[in-house]
Amino acid sequence: MDTELRGIGMTSARTRERLINRLRDVGIADERVLEVIRTTPRHYFIDEALAHQAYDDTALPIGHGQTISQPWVVARMTELLIAERVPDKVLEIGTGCGYQTAVLAALCPQVYSVERIRPLQDQARQRLISLGLARVQLKHADGGFGWKAAAPFDGILVACARPEIPRELLDQLADGGRLVMPVGDRTQHLTVVDRQGDEIRTRQLDAVRFVPFQRGVQ
Repeated sequence: MDTELRGIGMTSARTRERLINRLRDVGIADERVLEVIRTTPRHYFIDEALAHQAYDDTALPIGHGQTISQPWVVARMTELLIAERVPDKVLEIGTGCGYQTAVLAALCPQVYSVERIRPLQDQARQRLISLGLARVQLKHADGGFGWKAAAPFDGILVACARPEIPRELLDQLADGGRLVMPVGDRTQHLTVVDRQGDEIRTRQLDAVRFVPFQRGVQ
């Protein structure tokens, strides 16, 4: 792996370890998730000018009015998604810069990711290829419709907030599957949805702040 991916200075292993300790302090307990956060080069997914903040536990701008989620959010959503079992096939809504996608791909055998903003998707694709994650399936589309042709999914992770859980995504969740997404408008909470046959169970958890879901493509 080249120097850019290994990280130097403020992106060093010591800096990453401080982030892992911070995540443990705020309740992230799944060692599988912590190890992936430790080894995934977050600085590679943001502008070089912000590299010194890459391993701070904060969201950062990635252009087009979007952000890379703070590491705690990525870790927490991933931890919730795989808590009962690691899903074989995962759908991500909102590829963004590709960081959450890379974390999922390090844990789950099949990852499908939808992004509505073409330039972000193109950048994410190149980063994922550089990291050896070319097997991730990417689609430029309105994420509100999910990815019907590839459904059903054992896990669905949504990286933007909606006032309600989209019916289209529930319909694409496999029996025994789990969906994790922020739900709400001015007040948002991470919400976990489990499907058992025709039964849908919903739990509202941590308060969060995500960019709102938007329709259409760019």
